[in-house]
Amino acid sequence: MDERPLLETLAARLRERPFEVDVAIAGLVGLVTVVAPAQSYYANEVPAFVLGVLLVAPLAWRRRAPVPAAAVVTVAGLLELVAGTDFLAANVSALLMVYALAAYAPPWAARAGLLVGLAGAVLAGLRWYATDSSDALLVTVGAIAVSVVAAWALGRLRRSRLGEILSLAERARLLEVERDQEMRLAATAERARIAREMHDVVAHSLSVVIAQADGGRYAGRTDPEAATGALEAIAATGRQALTDMRALLGVLREDRREEYAPQPDVAAIPVLVDDVRASGLDVDLLVEGEPRAMAAGPQLAAYRIVQESLTNVLKHAGPACRAWVRLHWRPDVLELSVLDDGRGAGAVTGDGLGQGLRGMAERAQLHRGRLEAGPRSGGGFGVHAVLPLGGAR
Repeated sequence: MDERPLLETLAARLRERPFEVDVAIAGLVGLVTVVAPAQSYYANEVPAFVLGVLLVAPLAWRRRAPVPAAAVVTVAGLLELVAGTDFLAANVSALLMVYALAAYAPPWAARAGLLVGLAGAVLAGLRWYATDSSDALLVTVGAIAVSVVAAWALGRLRRSRLGEILSLAERARLLEVERDQEMRLAATAERARIAREMHDVVAHSLSVVIAQADGGRYAGRTDPEAATGALEAIAATGRQALTDMRALLGVLREDRREEYAPQPDVAAIPVLVDDVRASGLDVDLLVEGEPRAMAAGPQLAAYRIVQESLTNVLKHAGPACRAWVRLHWRPDVLELSVLDDGRGAGAVTGDGLGQGLRGMAERAQLHRGRLEAGPRSGGGFGVHAVLPLGGAR
C-alpha cells in the first residue's frame, strides 16, 4: 500500500485545523515539560507548576493570536525570574513563541520577539548561572541566544514559505478569473459571430426565395418553363440555406465530430453573383488586379459583405435596378464595392434593427479593415470595404 497519498491526506486535514493542531502541540509540550518533571520540583513546587502552565498554555494560540500569546509567555518568564524556582523545562515554550512571532505575527512583533528573546537569554544567564565562572556564564548565555536566533530564523523561513503559498494561491485565483473572463469574452464573440452568420444566411436566402417566387408567380401565367425554373431555384436556395444552417448550429453541439463544408471565400463570389443574377437582379462583377493569397477570415468577411450588400439590393433597391460588384486586388489589401442605382436612401434603414450594416462593419473591423456604406450622390446605394490580406488581430 502506498503511504504517500495517506500522508498527504493527513497533512491536508491538519492544515485545515490549525487551532486544533496547536492545542495538541501545547498539550504535548505541557505533558513533557510540566507534568512529567513535576516530582523534581523539590522547592516551590506549586509556583513552578503554575508558571510552567502559564508558559506552555499560550502555545495553543501561537497562530491564532501570536502577539497576546507571546505577551503571556513574557510575563510568565519575568515572574519566573523573581519566583525563586529552578530553571524550568517549560522555558522551551519561549523558543516556540519566538518562532511563532517570526512566522505569523506582524513584522514589528517579529523583531520585538527577537529582541525580547535575546534579552531573556541574558537575564536567564544572570539569574541561574551568575555563580558559575564567567566562561560558563558566557557559554550559557551564548547557547540560549543562538537558540533564540535559530528559532527566529526558522520562523522567518516559515513566513517566506507562507508568503509564497499565498502568492501562488492569489496567482491561481487571478488566472482562474482571467480564464473565466476569456471564456465569457469568447462566448460573447462566438454569439456575435453566429448572429452575423444567421443573419447573412437567412436574409440572403429568403430574399432570393422571395424574388424567385414573385418572378415565378408572374411567369406562371405565360411561361410555365420559367415558373418551373423559379421553383427549382427556390428549392436549391432552400436546400443550401438548410445546409448552411445545420453547419452553423452544429458548432453549438460539443459532442458533434462531423466535418462540415469549408466556409465560402472570395473565389465563391462569382457563384454568388450568378445566383443573385438568376433571381432576377441585373448585377455585374468586375475583378481588377491579380488575385493574391488571403487569410481565411478576411475571405469569409469579403464574401459575407458582398452577400449582405446584394441582399439589401434585392430588398430595398426597388424594381428595374442594376448592381455592380467590384473586386480590386492591391498588394496588401482587397478593396470591394457593391453599388446599385436603386432607391438608395431606403437601404439605410436595413432590416429595421441595423443588423445587416452593423454586421458588415463588425466583420471588417474584426480583420483590421474598414467599411463605409450610404446613399450615393448620383442615386442608389453603395458599400465600400477594405480588407487586409492578413488575419485578424
